[in-house]
Amino acid sequence: MKIYEELKARGLIAQVTDEPEIRELINNGGAKFYIGFDPTADSLHVGHFMALCLMKRLQMAGNKPVVLIGGGTGHIGDPSGRTDMRSMLTTEVIDHNCACFKKQMERFIEFGEDKAIMVNNADWLLKLNYVDFLREVGACFSVNNMLRAECYRQRMEKGLSFLEFNYMIMQSYDFLYLHDHYGCNMQFGGDDQWSNMLGGTELIRKKTGDDAYAMTITLLLNSEGKKMGKTANGAVWLDPNKTSPFEFYQYWRNVDDADVMKCIKMLTFIPIEEIEEIENWDASRINEKKELLAFHLTSLVHGEEEAAKASATAKALFSGEGDDANMPSTVITEDKLTDGVIGVLDLLCACGLTASKGEARRLVEQGGVSIDGEKITATNATVTKEQLETGIKIKKGKKVFHKATL
Repeated sequence: MKIYEELKARGLIAQVTDEPEIRELINNGGAKFYIGFDPTADSLHVGHFMALCLMKRLQMAGNKPVVLIGGGTGHIGDPSGRTDMRSMLTTEVIDHNCACFKKQMERFIEFGEDKAIMVNNADWLLKLNYVDFLREVGACFSVNNMLRAECYRQRMEKGLSFLEFNYMIMQSYDFLYLHDHYGCNMQFGGDDQWSNMLGGTELIRKKTGDDAYAMTITLLLNSEGKKMGKTANGAVWLDPNKTSPFEFYQYWRNVDDADVMKCIKMLTFIPIEEIEEIENWDASRINEKKELLAFHLTSLVHGEEEAAKASATAKALFSGEGDDANMPSTVITEDKLTDGVIGVLDLLCACGLTASKGEARRLVEQGGVSIDGEKITATNATVTKEQLETGIKIKKGKKVFHKATL
């Protein structure tokens, strides 16, 4: 099966501009394509993971990736999928985040001569002369068409700043710049980027007369219609210091039953033929499918050794087997104790299991907290210094486990 047909079989393709041309281009290794990543945090997350896997698949098929770090567009913020304006980041924070992205991406994409390259749009966007920029590309965009774009339309009721309104033009200019300076002929991105990507494709065609193509990948949603990679405590990060390998493993181990095969198809590199066999497994093997998914994805992000540790820890917690040494843990410092004890509500916050004492209180009142196998029913319950010296095991809900030690 050729790469384009494989992408379709895996459910990855949402929209394309010129399907026959795109199919021929990527099947023959002729695409020099880019995907952009705005550095809005100091780590990539699961949402980026889909794009990285796509780049890896296409590179393995002989196509050339251009990884675009949005050091320039990061100063503005993409309004796509947003109901409010993004926080403004300083140049120092953006530069730091770009460096973190680069380090993480090298685990997935092979960079080097005649391989993938990485560029930062700060190198050209921050040097633009505003009037010259408007004269070069402004006439190519219809405001009427821009306002009909989904990324803007959903914001019109609450208000869209002129700052964000420029984002589509800047992303489109990125494609033109990469086409002119690096020979890019294709742009990939999430389905929510379609309007921005069309802008870049049309800009190249109007300014140069050359062919340019765009293709969006299906946004991975869970069965409740929410984006994958989100939990009650925030995003699922690829940085092990923000989301531990065990927490990463558990996130995928606990996906909804209805989403398991979708995730296996879209995110793993298991051959399609094997996936078809897995899809025909008896329904009683659903947990085996989830373990397979979790192990494969944790191996991709954190390595096989960490995936094996996470799997062993999960078995220790849920079936009484294996070693729980790799369970996420927090060291409680003595300054958090009062008279040799710490309140359960403060403990939950200190371990990052809840964002506030109010949330911790509600969790306890709803019967969602156990310590060393005993359900906590009183919001004024405490844990002693002696208990912490030995180490305690906290269970939040049915699936979240955490150690606390002194």
